Amino acid sequence: MTVSISPLKLSVFRGEADRGEMVAYSVPVREGMVVLDAVLWAQANLAPDLAVRWNCKAAKCGSCAAEVNGFPRLLCKSPVDDYAGEISVRPMAAFPLIRDLVTDVSWNYEVNKRIPEFTPPEADQHDPEPWRMQQVDVDRVIEFRKCIECFLCQDVCHVLRNHGRTDAYFGPRFMVRMASLEMHPKDGLDRRPLLKGDAGVGFCNITKCCQEVCPEHIHITDNAIIPLKERTADAYFDPIRALTRRLGRRSAG
Repeated sequence: MTVSISPLKLSVFRGEADRGEMVAYSVPVREGMVVLDAVLWAQANLAPDLAVRWNCKAAKCGSCAAEVNGFPRLLCKSPVDDYAGEISVRPMAAFPLIRDLVTDVSWNYEVNKRIPEFTPPEADQHDPEPWRMQQVDVDRVIEFRKCIECFLCQDVCHVLRNHGRTDAYFGPRFMVRMASLEMHPKDGLDRRPLLKGDAGVGFCNITKCCQEVCPEHIHITDNAIIPLKERTADAYFDPIRALTRRLGRRSAG
């Protein structure tokens, strides 16, 4: 591989939650280099204590999520050639900082535990016949299952990033997970009460920023969040259904 004459000016955030600064490194550029290569070169040659999380380097593990020139990206999927000789790398802003480029994303796994798992109806659980699904249903589930849990969509979500409402909204990643369950033709649970309540689907105002940063090109807003909003609205805010529920309560009383 050929080496570029002009070195890359790489600025990396160094520090912890209570203190930190951007530190510049001069990194030689090689053909086909991505930002993760540049960060790892700086770690190997200039800053052995630089903390960065990575694993597969194939854009499939989601570990190297960070912010490149202010934009949430996977470091291993960000070619150096896409930038004009200067690159700044910061940790994801929506999560607590551990050190340097490593953030604490454990909140996401706690949220995941609060979502009821796939549960087919009782009759289907004991049906000896193979399940049959329409191809359109298969395609929908496959799209949602492509998520690699890089949490870039969570990082760019204004509800979590700018307002810190982890107490009120599960975030786009878990709207995708709930959509994969709610829209599965063989799932028997109704998660609309959770969507309206703790999951906070109403907090999303459809900016589509989460969809723009998804490295797997999942249509998070169009195919997951909007349909979930529609299902929740049908159940709780449809005037005819509201009247029916009110009359039902009166007759029961």
